[in-house]
Amino acid sequence: MIINELQAIFREIFDNGDMVITRETTADDVEAWDSLTHLQLIMEIEQAFKIKFKTSQLKNMPNVGAMIDAIEELRNK
Repeated sequence: MIINELQAIFREIFDNGDMVITRETTADDVEAWDSLTHLQLIMEIEQAFKIKFKTSQLKNMPNVGAMIDAIEELRNK
């Protein structure tokens, strides 16, 4: 499942082995989620899933659920 793979990436980027994300998780829910960690997160996700987000997708990702949807869309192309 994509969320399980994302969970591992989030734990690595935020250096928090206990971190739990859901589809509803937003940057506001994670204290260390700033613009720098966001870039690191996006780059790591693109590498892990072998995808490249479009700028329009990045602008329309209010939560982890939208991120999962974008990954699924790119994987199915």
